Amino acid sequence: MTLHIEMVSDVVCPWCWLGLRRLNHAITLVPEIDVKILFRSYELDPTIPAAGVDQKSYIAQRFSSDDARQRSTQMRDALIAYGAEEGIPFDFKAIKRRPNSFNAHRLVYWAQGQDLGLQAKEALFTAYFANGQDISDYEVLVTIAGQIGLDVSIISDLLMTDADISKVREEQAMFRQLGITGVPTYIAHRQIAVQGAEDSAKLAKFLRTAAAQMPAERPLSKAPGR
Repeated sequence: MTLHIEMVSDVVCPWCWLGLRRLNHAITLVPEIDVKILFRSYELDPTIPAAGVDQKSYIAQRFSSDDARQRSTQMRDALIAYGAEEGIPFDFKAIKRRPNSFNAHRLVYWAQGQDLGLQAKEALFTAYFANGQDISDYEVLVTIAGQIGLDVSIISDLLMTDADISKVREEQAMFRQLGITGVPTYIAHRQIAVQGAEDSAKLAKFLRTAAAQMPAERPLSKAPGR
């Protein structure tokens, strides 16, 4: 039986990219368990305008005090170091815009329906954190769709409509109602959860614990409304 792990994350969260790499590493540490990651959307800041905002202004507003700026710098230094261990080339200086991530989540939703969820997440993380691309831009999203094997014309058309907007919003609302306030969060059986970019050994332990408590019936494997 497959162990389904719901990973609740945002594509503009650097800890989520680190957490995804560590989760994939953890999966290799438990070859006896068949694990499938189900990506669930979560916007850290849904108030950002659809066109995004200037990154420097956004950071300055969020970290206005000297102590906050120092903590932000320390966090980035730690992320760069942790990222290097996982093969993640963080380049925070390349980021010029803080995007609204909602349409990127729609792209992941569609990609996951084609078993390309992991490819979509990795491509979006790379575009934003390594290449400094604005992943709220439709052209960027369509290009990423093509890179991972999705039909570019279909994705382009979908982005211009309200397709699956309500479904993605319902998904986000559900996980907030479950009490999730930070990402990444990993959930098994909608009961066992781990939050934060834990190291691979701890995540492997989580997977073993979840597998040992596998319910008789198959866990939820589809997003709400699908």
